[in-house]
Amino acid sequence: MTSVKMVAIALIVAGILALAYGGFSYTKETHEVKLGPIQFSVQEKERVNIPLWAGVGAIVIGGLLLVFGDTKK
Repeated sequence: MTSVKMVAIALIVAGILALAYGGFSYTKETHEVKLGPIQFSVQEKERVNIPLWAGVGAIVIGGLLLVFGDTKK
């Protein structure tokens, strides 16, 4: 399997996951305060939305690479 096919498959899988989940979330720690033995920190949950066109575009580009990416001249 060539590297072009592996990239194409990775793009297709990433596009399908983007369409299925619509984004991803992560936790960010902020506002850490230390007062002697007492320690305070705030964890904020952030969400990153992936646009619909990005998921569809990844699938289309991956499909085109899979079909036309390995043509030898």
